[in-house]
Amino acid sequence: MRDRSKPPGVGAVIGWTALAAIVPGAAHLRAGWRRTGLAILCTYTALLLALLWVVLTSSDLSGLLAGLAGQLVASSGLTSLTVGVSLALGAAWFALVVHSFVVMNPGTLPSVKQAVAGGVAGTLAVASLLPFGLVGQYVAVSQSAVDDIFSAPSTPRPATVGGDGEEDPWAGHSRVNILLLGGDADTHRVGVRTDSINVASVDVKTGNTVLLSLPRNLENVRFVPGSPMAKRFPNGFRLPANPDGSREDLLFAVWEYADSHPEIFGGRKNQGTKTLIDTVGYTLGLKIDWYALVNMWGFARLIDAIGGVTLTVPQDVVFGKYNEGLVKAGTRKLRGADAMWFARSRTNSDDYTRMGRQRCVLGALLSQSDPATVLSRFNQVALATKELLRTDIPRPMLEHLVPLAVKVKNAKVTSVQFVPPLINTGYPDWAKIRTVTAKALRASSLTRRPLTATAAPGATPKATPKTTPKTTASPRTPDPAAPKGITDGCG
Repeated sequence: MRDRSKPPGVGAVIGWTALAAIVPGAAHLRAGWRRTGLAILCTYTALLLALLWVVLTSSDLSGLLAGLAGQLVASSGLTSLTVGVSLALGAAWFALVVHSFVVMNPGTLPSVKQAVAGGVAGTLAVASLLPFGLVGQYVAVSQSAVDDIFSAPSTPRPATVGGDGEEDPWAGHSRVNILLLGGDADTHRVGVRTDSINVASVDVKTGNTVLLSLPRNLENVRFVPGSPMAKRFPNGFRLPANPDGSREDLLFAVWEYADSHPEIFGGRKNQGTKTLIDTVGYTLGLKIDWYALVNMWGFARLIDAIGGVTLTVPQDVVFGKYNEGLVKAGTRKLRGADAMWFARSRTNSDDYTRMGRQRCVLGALLSQSDPATVLSRFNQVALATKELLRTDIPRPMLEHLVPLAVKVKNAKVTSVQFVPPLINTGYPDWAKIRTVTAKALRASSLTRRPLTATAAPGATPKATPKTTPKTTASPRTPDPAAPKGITDGCG
């Protein structure tokens, strides 16, 4: 049996201190502080067992973590408490490592070995403090970003109770509809012009999502009956053409026009947001819950923050005022600016092709922004997000929207683009748009399995197995109204 009364050597002091940083109480037991060591070790073990029990008994661990994250960002008080607890735990762990070193009686070592052991112990103590400090920093940065983005006043929703007896945050609705806008704001442009107009309709139970894309050049836009804009434009949004033949009476200009003409609204200013929300909802036959306006170049900074996105560029994309820019064809990781030019360039292209490219960028970002990537680049992502979003989503709803977003990432996401030949953008069939929308939502709600992606255009089909009898079938024309996977045709 080893003689514990003998002063430990420098290796033992360093070794037991290092072990105590991972297994608190170990050094105290070795030094003869039995009661203290057992108390620390038992407390630590109980916490580990409690954590293990939560992990093993949770049927949806990612949903549980998302729920906790949602509660954290929804409450500034809880955020501050979390930062304080994290820093307190870090300080306690730091003190525990230092005390573990002290109880090992390093004073009996020669001066040189004392210095070596003290340096290593100090490094261990600081290292044990870092994870807690990092958590506190992440939470504080999150709070700052959330405070800047989700500053809209909370609008109370009707309190309803679900079948399980718990309060239903969705007020009995089976889907949440969020208007996603891409704004081309710039210092030399007046107002907000929405170049990208999509509605994400999310099933609150499954996370299945339909992305409904309306073209920016939709003409003769109809407004909600009885609204000020409908009274001004009873036959649809129509203005005289510009001298060069271009038009400013398209869907993308509704926000800017409403903001520029407060006289239509009895002198009330800043009516563009509500007007566009109501107009898009009326067009699709949906009740829009909230909107989120994405600054296109803030979006590029977000892509840079996660390290870029891998995209397949089917052919060279030229951009710039003088066609001086080029995104070369091929599959590779693109930085934010190139990804945005790929999505937005109009050179040698049309609005419908641009909508398809934008869908590919959104799909790539959704699939490639995994939790590990976001955590490893958290500060950059948070700072980019502050410059990215403008929304009317109330902060208290984040408690429910964050877990829903986790569901969406692993659920079926399809898209419907209202472009030719599905509709004629010059003379849209409004009833058809609403019918196609309703059909897509029904299909999304009924489907429980992930969508099987269709082959990309130009892909070589797999050979038919020899055991399969040959049959002659006439080729089918793709149904333009059928929902597609968000990355279908993106390579």
